[in-house]
Amino acid sequence: MVLWTKVRRMPPVLLVLIGLCVLPELVLQGADRGLWGAPEWRFAAYALGGFWPGLLHDWRPNYRGQPELMFVTYGFLHAGLVHLIVNMMSVVSLGLVVVDRIGQRGFILLYGLSLLGGGIGFGFLSNATSPMVGASGALFGLAGGVIAWAQLDRRAEALSLWPVARALIWLFAVNVILWLVTGGQLAWQTHLGGFLVGAAAALLLDKWFATDI
Repeated sequence: MVLWTKVRRMPPVLLVLIGLCVLPELVLQGADRGLWGAPEWRFAAYALGGFWPGLLHDWRPNYRGQPELMFVTYGFLHAGLVHLIVNMMSVVSLGLVVVDRIGQRGFILLYGLSLLGGGIGFGFLSNATSPMVGASGALFGLAGGVIAWAQLDRRAEALSLWPVARALIWLFAVNVILWLVTGGQLAWQTHLGGFLVGAAAALLLDKWFATDI
């Protein structure tokens, strides 16, 4: 009953976003298991929609506009069910906070700018020859926004900033742990770019949007 209440009160923008992320992975999961299509579909999806830093240099794109579109498309592909589920849980937990603060239009802008920031961070700081996929750049942008608002509110109320510093330390520790667990394959550049852009954008959007949904 509690879970159903949360689903019913979830803002439409979050449901749409989750659907846009879940649908591609479900299609690829079915192809991986031979239910339809072919296992090569996942490789093709990454080749066409993943973020390839080389496309910002001298790599030849697969289609016209790919170097620009990949700044958006990478965020709707994932590396498997676990990757997808963890990110969608974060979409819900962080997204509800953001929508409560700046509304659905503000959420769309913050999420979109953070997604771009994640791509920019990866594009300029990584020399990877494999594709980067996932919504984590945008999610770290949402986290950056929530933390930026927290320090803003606590300063206004003359409260200690230690909880803000603790949140930053926790995010840093999570990235270090994930980097070690994945054998250095974590796209920390994406997280950093999304976080910085999200934090900066959130401070601006906080002044422009009402808190009503």
